[in-house]
Order: sequence, then structure tokens, then C-alpha cells
Amino acid sequence: MSTALNLINVSLEYPDGSSTLKALDAVSLSVNRGEFLSLVGPSGSGKSSLLAVAATLVKPTAGLVIINGQDVSALSEAERTSLRRDNVGVIFQQPNLLPALTAVEQLLIREHLRGKRIRAEREKAMELLDVVGLSGSAHKRPHQMSGGQRQRANIARALMGKPAVLLVDEPTAALDHERSESIVRLLRQVTDEFHTATVMVTHDTEFLPLTDSVATMRDGRISRALVPSAQPN
Repeated sequence: MSTALNLINVSLEYPDGSSTLKALDAVSLSVNRGEFLSLVGPSGSGKSSLLAVAATLVKPTAGLVIINGQDVSALSEAERTSLRRDNVGVIFQQPNLLPALTAVEQLLIREHLRGKRIRAEREKAMELLDVVGLSGSAHKRPHQMSGGQRQRANIARALMGKPAVLLVDEPTAALDHERSESIVRLLRQVTDEFHTATVMVTHDTEFLPLTDSVATMRDGRISRALVPSAQPN
């Protein structure tokens, strides 16, 4: 297996009055392509900081962040932006879809920002909407979709650039149990189908058996173990 995300002794510190807050404390984590990892832990343990560093949105105080074989610390700001755009898909807790755009347009505007020709990308966008179960909702706007459908559109949008790494922040926080399970099962499916290295921050420990491994954060440190039970059918 090839490692798509590799954090090596990553620390992240913030000024906190007269002292320093250590959000990440020498964290090391590697995730292979095709692997689905859950990240759990109490509020304030460092989960969001880890996602921000892994997404190259925040530069760590120390340590290495390697995305798809590239050392992020060796890149300029413009090069980091390009790397993130081409290799990292981020799925936020709130879909943040643009109200005026249809589901398919949400995907196409991302490609337009990447300099791609929208007409040439439309077929790929429609195929992705089909993969996430939205083929019949391609021309609906966000207010016409349910919360689960909006999150599915969010997932499809993140997959448009064929990312090596997929970072997911509490995707089920605003959903009921049935929709939550369907979203996590969809993430399992796209991880397998698109061979992404997927990291999902979640509070729903019930769905951990759908993932390959679990990493637990506490006080900026991390421990990791395989999920002991088999994936349910």
C-alpha cells in the first residue's frame, strides 16, 4: 500500500496569554490509500488541529507533513495551495453549499476555480452525483435537498479533484441515526472505490466498525488501534 498522508512528530503551539498552548504534541500518523481511519477524542483534545494541519491549512510549529509523497514544509504558500487543491478533499461538518447553485453546479464551480473547463467536467460531476446517490437531484438547489442529501453533495464536491487524501470533520453531527449511518457507509464506499486515505473525526463510536482503524486523541497526543470488530454488512 502507498502512504498518502504521513505526519511525523508534528507539534502545533498557539500563544495563550503569557503562556503557550500545545494543540498537538509530537503527533505521528500515517494513513494509506484505501484506508478509512476514525479519529475520536474529547472536545479540545486536538482533533480539529490535526485535520487543519493535515489539510495544509495550518503550518505546524515542528515536524513533517507529507501529502502523497510531497513534504509540505519544503513548499511555498502558492505551492501548498496547489498541493491542497490537487491532493486533498475536505468535508466539513456543515456542507456550506452555495445557495444559488444546483448540486451539479456545486461540483463544477470547484473545477472552474482549479482552471478546468466546466463543459468538459460536467460528465464527471454527474457520475460523482450518481456514485453518492444524487443522480435524481443534480438540478436541485440546497434548500430543495434534505440534510443528508446536502452532505452527499458535499462529499461529491470533495471528490471532484480525485484527491489522495479525504479529511472529514463530524459528517453526521446534524443528522439523525439513519442518515448518519448511510453517510458513514457512503464514506466507506468512496474510500474503497476512489482509493483515498480517509480520516474522519467523529463522535459516533457506533459506526467505528465501518472503518479500518481508530486513532484516539487526548491532550494533543494520539494513540491508534485496529477496529476489533468486523465491518457490518
